[in-house]
Amino acid sequence: MVQKTAITDVIKTFADVESRFNLRRTSDKGFFTEWYEGLSEITEGERESLDLIRRRYLYHLAGGGLTEGTVTLLMGSPLLEKTGFYDPPFKIRGEASVEIVLDEDDADGEILRGRIDVLVVQNRFWVALLESKRTTISAMSALPQTLAYMMANPNRDKSVFGVVTNGNEIIFVKLSQQGVCQYDVSDIFSPVPLRNRLYDVLMILKRIGQVITEE
Repeated sequence: MVQKTAITDVIKTFADVESRFNLRRTSDKGFFTEWYEGLSEITEGERESLDLIRRRYLYHLAGGGLTEGTVTLLMGSPLLEKTGFYDPPFKIRGEASVEIVLDEDDADGEILRGRIDVLVVQNRFWVALLESKRTTISAMSALPQTLAYMMANPNRDKSVFGVVTNGNEIIFVKLSQQGVCQYDVSDIFSPVPLRNRLYDVLMILKRIGQVITEE
C-alpha cells in the first residue's frame, strides 16, 4: 500500500533530502554563478523602494517574531513584484500543492506531499519558487524542505531556482535534474544591517529572471 507523507514530516536535514532523492551538492564553481556574475546595477528609484521595504520590515520586526505569512507579505511578495515576476511572461501560483512519488514501481512506495508558498511559472514550466518561514526559524534550516519541493518540478530539462527567507535571512538555491541531480546555494543576505543587502537580492532576482527568459 502506497504511503502518503508530508514533506515537512520526513525532510528535516540535508542528509534527508540528499538520500531520499539521490541529490548532491555540486563542487562545480561554475554551476550557480547567477547570484554573483552578470549582475546589473539597480536604479535610484529601486533603491528607495528597497529602503522602504527594509524600514517596514524592521518596524514590524521590532514588535516581536513574525509569522510565515507576514514575512511573505513584507519581504517575499514585494521583492518578486519589483523583479517583474508578477508580469508577463511569468505567472504566479500561491500555495501550490505538490506530490513526489518515490519508488513508483513498488507497491509499498511512498508519496511525499507539500505546499509551496509562491511558485513562479513561465509557459507551464517551473522557473522559481519562494519559501517563507517565520523569523524564529533559520532560513538555512528550511533549505532541505525547499529542495524537496523543487524536486517536484515536472520539467526536468530545465534548472529551477528557489528563494528561502525568514525575513532576517535570504538565501538563493539552484537545482538541476539534468543527468546527476545537484544543487548549490548562495551567500546569506540580510536586510537588518545598515547597508541594505536587499539591493543585492534584487540584482540577483533580476539576473535569474533574465537567465530564465533567455533559455
